[in-house]
Amino acid sequence: YLKEKVTKTITMGCEVSTSILCKDIAEKYASVYFGAGIHPMDAFKATPEDLDEIIKLTSHPKCVCVGEIGIDLYWDKTYLDKQIEYLYKLIEIANAVKLPISLHMRNATSETLKVLYNSKSNLTYGGVVHCYNGSKETLKEILKLDLAIGFGGTLTFKNARNLLEIASLVPEDMMVTETDCPYLAPEPKRGSINEPKNIPYITAKLAEIRGIDVEKCASLVYANASRIFYKINEK
Repeated sequence: YLKEKVTKTITMGCEVSTSILCKDIAEKYASVYFGAGIHPMDAFKATPEDLDEIIKLTSHPKCVCVGEIGIDLYWDKTYLDKQIEYLYKLIEIANAVKLPISLHMRNATSETLKVLYNSKSNLTYGGVVHCYNGSKETLKEILKLDLAIGFGGTLTFKNARNLLEIASLVPEDMMVTETDCPYLAPEPKRGSINEPKNIPYITAKLAEIRGIDVEKCASLVYANASRIFYKINEK
């Protein structure tokens, strides 16, 4: 199985310039799609004009989501208000352009859930909470909002006891796999630059946890990603 190719990938923008770079990469490679967004760590410098540029990018045929967006209080809490402001605005944009979101939530569970519940009417097209590392209780709230769970390389780490339980609890139609490239390479690739070719390691671990055949698990996460990021299927 590990020799099988990853056939489609989504590369995520963190602000306007990287969203444009992601667009350029997607235009160059048939198997690559992209997200356009403003990462919470870049929200402090965001402008209304940036939002206009993100809206323009979402009309591109290979833009499959608004992301990466969210709240991150791990490094710096100084600009929390700006992060919250732009998360509201970007969720609203996602709904207006009929796209799912790719959500970043780090050390900001209560803050993010508050925005999500206040924005429930703008989450029509769902999305993914990427690189999930929350609790069982938070998982229940995320699933109520019809957001899927993204599992990355951390699922393979030896200290990932909480994630192992989460991976066993997520409904099979609400799980996807990801890299968070260039970070969090899975075992046995820890310490190296993470790449899409490492996805099979994560999928194999997810299959092991759930007690299912790895090919079946791969088919499930592929089907889920294709459903959530539905523009991948458009001709």
